[in-house]
Amino acid sequence: MASSVNQNGCEEETQNLEPQEPGRAAARWGPQHAGARELADLYSPGKRCQEWISVVLCFSLMAFNFIHLLANFHFGHLWHIPLGIVAGILTADFASGLVHWGADTWGSVDMPVFGKAFIRPFREHHIDPTAITRHDFIETNGDNCMLTIVPLVIMAFNFLTLSPAEIYHIYPWYCYLFALAIFVTLTNQIHKWSHTYFGLPRWVVLLQDLHIILPRKHHRVHHVSPHETYFCITTGWLNYPLEKLGFWRNIEDVIQSVTGEKPRADDLKWAQKVK
Repeated sequence: MASSVNQNGCEEETQNLEPQEPGRAAARWGPQHAGARELADLYSPGKRCQEWISVVLCFSLMAFNFIHLLANFHFGHLWHIPLGIVAGILTADFASGLVHWGADTWGSVDMPVFGKAFIRPFREHHIDPTAITRHDFIETNGDNCMLTIVPLVIMAFNFLTLSPAEIYHIYPWYCYLFALAIFVTLTNQIHKWSHTYFGLPRWVVLLQDLHIILPRKHHRVHHVSPHETYFCITTGWLNYPLEKLGFWRNIEDVIQSVTGEKPRADDLKWAQKVK
C-alpha cells in the first residue's frame, strides 16, 4: 500500500486500496473517503462534553486511589502487587478485544444514542485508520475513561469507609483492579500510538518494541480487510492464542446461527459509501 507522512508525522494511505473481500467496494481509504467524512461530521458537542467529564473524573479518582494504595502498602503484599499488575494487564487486553470485536462486528451507527456515540468511531477507524492520530487527548481517551469511573468510585468509597484491617485483606484485589483501570484507560492512547509512525517519544517506541504495549507492526494484522482478527489492542498479548483457538469466529458463528445477523455488515456498508 502506498503511503505518505502527514504534518503530524503519521503514516497515511494515499493510493492503493485495502485488501478487498468479495463485495467490498473499491474506494480510497483515508479522510477523503465519503464514509469517513460523514462519520467524522457526526462527532457532536454533546459527545465532546461527555468525554471531558469522563477524563476529569477518571484521572481525579485515579490520583485519589493511588495515594490511598501507597498509604495502605504493607510488605506482606509485596508478591501480590506484581501478580495483580500482570493479571490486570491481561484482563485489560482481553476486555479491549471483547469491546473492539463487539463494536466492529455488531451494531449500527443508526442505533439510537449508542450508535453515533460509540459505534461511529469504530466505523470511521476502518476506513480512515489515521483519523485517530488527529484526535486530541480528550477525544482519544474519553470513552475508555468513562468505563473505569464506576469501579474507581467504589474503590475510593471503600478506602474512605473501611478499616485498615479490612483494606489489608482486599489490598491484592485492589492492586489488580487499579492496574486493570489504568490499562483500560490507556488502551485508546496505546492504540493511537500503534498508528503513529514518526515523532513518538523514545520510551513509547521502547515499550512497543518490547511488546509491553501494542506494537505498530502487530496491529497492522487487524487492518487487513475484513478486520476479523487481532482485536486486542492494549498489549496484543492475547491475539495469537485467541486466533489459534478461533475464539472470535466461533462466537460469531453462534450469534449468526441464532440471530441471523451477519458479522460486520454495518462496517461493510460504510466502507462501500462512495458519495
